[in-house]
Amino acid sequence: MWEQPPSGVQPGAGRQFAKELSTTTQPAAQPHLIRALGRRDLVLLFVVAVFNLNVVPSIAANGGATIWLWIISLLLFFWPQGIAVIELANRYPGEGGVYLWAKEVFGDFHGFLSGWCYWTNNMLYVPTVMLYFVGVSVYVLGPGHQGLPDNKIFAACVSLTLLSLLTILNILGLGVGKWINNIGAIGTFVAAIVLVGLGIVIWWRFGTGINASDFKIPSDPRFVLNSFGVICFGLVGLELASVMGDEIQDPRRTLPGAVAWGGLLSGTLYIAATLTLLVAVGKSVNVLQGVVQAVTGMAARVGVNWIGAPFALMLSLAIAGIGSAWIGGCSRIPFVAGLDSYMPSWLGKVHPRYTTPYAALIVQGVVSAVLVILNFVGAGVQETFQKLLSLAVVLQLVPFVYMFLALVRFALTEPVPKGQYGRIKLFLAGVSGLLTTTLGIALVFFPAQQITSLWQYELWMFGGTLFFIGLAAFFFFVYGRRKLAREIGKGATLVVPL
Repeated sequence: MWEQPPSGVQPGAGRQFAKELSTTTQPAAQPHLIRALGRRDLVLLFVVAVFNLNVVPSIAANGGATIWLWIISLLLFFWPQGIAVIELANRYPGEGGVYLWAKEVFGDFHGFLSGWCYWTNNMLYVPTVMLYFVGVSVYVLGPGHQGLPDNKIFAACVSLTLLSLLTILNILGLGVGKWINNIGAIGTFVAAIVLVGLGIVIWWRFGTGINASDFKIPSDPRFVLNSFGVICFGLVGLELASVMGDEIQDPRRTLPGAVAWGGLLSGTLYIAATLTLLVAVGKSVNVLQGVVQAVTGMAARVGVNWIGAPFALMLSLAIAGIGSAWIGGCSRIPFVAGLDSYMPSWLGKVHPRYTTPYAALIVQGVVSAVLVILNFVGAGVQETFQKLLSLAVVLQLVPFVYMFLALVRFALTEPVPKGQYGRIKLFLAGVSGLLTTTLGIALVFFPAQQITSLWQYELWMFGGTLFFIGLAAFFFFVYGRRKLAREIGKGATLVVPL
């Protein structure tokens, strides 16, 4: 069992409320969560959460220059992310992850905003995973069905069915849900090995049509700029297990090794998969079906056409695992916010039988379902995918701004660092990650090549960002006032610092 530390309440701008509340009443017992995740589970969780083949086609479609962006992002974003996750998880273990970390370092509002962006990004990202599943799974049905994902009704029905199934499985508990994640990780490994293996065979037998000039920055770099933000987005996920900190077996010993192995495997797979798509298909990659498109094309060239359907099945399992990992992990954010009373308290309830945050999971599933339906109105499936992905990138990277700022703060303000790493490593990781994250957020506002209307895209991006941040402020300040009123009503004493 874990307990929330005392937290301040900031009910509104222009007023300074107490940072500490003392009360004679006993705090309510917090719900128990089961420690079901061992080191192997964590490594597989990191792989299935970080290495998402669904973002590779949209990146590879912008050419060989994206390989350099992968390398830059691995050095300047991914490595600092690993440092930040291990450091912050060591200092502040417990359920909540990015929510808890920002709250402890910067205060309640920043913690809530960090967790809110992490959660709402997930509600935008999960529909893209569902759409990707639609694009891939039709290949299991055999030739002649590849056009089904362009049918909006078919795509919406399959997406909503998978979303409902994964939500139910996570309500049944991590003891069940983690096996979906693990099966997804195995599917990811198999899919990546087949993809890269076929690429090597094609290169060895037929050579490649790409040359050194394909790896140069193009004269019109707009689409490549968008890719940088998506690449950073593709590399997040190491922090996911810490969101479930109270469900990890011996987290102080288990987490560092799992982060290292998961990060190494994911980074290697990303670069290899991007290179293979460039060798097999070039820049004419379909953002939903690009991976299967590449495999079926290469398989036909080497005379193993039969491999297409089994490969699509394994990749479909991998995609389902990705969806399950993010649905299960991010639901812990509103769960903790509900316990902290900055969102409706019923979000902090656990299922009496399965001991899972079922209320948060149901709300998350419903909102994602609504977004799936709304984004099919007036847009093609590929454009819908890209718009959801781009806004998800912005919201996803906001918590990383807080994570890297925390490292810089530790390095500059603590005479002797209290965590895992020394001052220089904390400072370098913090500055590198902060600059890369900020750049990734800014560049994703440049439209990808699938976007047909620039002004509609920018309205979606700016409007969506402001809407979700404004909604976070509404929940925090409205429920913050109610929380303060309840504490005072129960006999709490307000301590105002002089």
